[in-house]
Amino acid sequence: MSALAILCIALYLWASWRFGVRLINAANQVHEHSPRGIHSVAVAGLLGHGVTIYDGALGAAGLQIGIFSALSLVMWVAAALAIIAVPGRPHENLAVVVLPLAALSIVGTMVFAADPMMGATPVGVGMQVHVVVSVLGYGLLGLGALQAMLVALQDRLLREKRGLFALRALPPLTSQETLLFRLLGAGFFFLSLSLATGVMFVQDLLAQHLLHKTALSVVAWAMFAVLLYGRWRYGWRGRGAVRLCLTAFVMLGLSYFGAKLVLEEILGRSWSA
Repeated sequence: MSALAILCIALYLWASWRFGVRLINAANQVHEHSPRGIHSVAVAGLLGHGVTIYDGALGAAGLQIGIFSALSLVMWVAAALAIIAVPGRPHENLAVVVLPLAALSIVGTMVFAADPMMGATPVGVGMQVHVVVSVLGYGLLGLGALQAMLVALQDRLLREKRGLFALRALPPLTSQETLLFRLLGAGFFFLSLSLATGVMFVQDLLAQHLLHKTALSVVAWAMFAVLLYGRWRYGWRGRGAVRLCLTAFVMLGLSYFGAKLVLEEILGRSWSA
């Protein structure tokens, strides 16, 4: 494991721990100074993580689309969004969970290094666009799934009238739900772009081993579409919306990582061969 990778893991874990301490202090109504120092450490981890991704997945050998490098890329985007793109206290809730997962994804790329010949392809402009929008979509929807689990936990604590200490550390439930659907809306947009741009690379679904991936992706897209429409038209919220969100994300995860795991680790193939 490289020194840079170890440093990134340490930075991520320290920042996650400090964000967790801030949440505990908020529950105890203990005032803390601005978290700029924590943000700086987390951003430093992001920059280093980005370098490791470039060296391992986007180097001179072509675009490496092994399962662990892809997972690391998705977690890098999720960490960046949790730290930078989501303002206020909700992002700290997400960062406590996302940053350790991002650190774990780095460990995965180091321990399970991809075969240089597996999935290495020329990186054309069209493929670059497809990869970028796909990773953004997965990252945003992944954050949405984590936020949905937090909303479900908070809703349960409120219904059962317990866990008051934890509730004091969290923003109001309505704010949490608003953040959830903003993440889902943005993720759905990029998922739609991903499906649209992916069409240009499909020549034969069966020969390219893309049938299961495409079918599950479309099913997940349709489920997210129904959820967002229900929220807009009928004001869906609560446990039903959370279940649909998590089910759709599981389908989306199976469409890429599940299919890729079977192809590469079990069948020894790739989508390009």
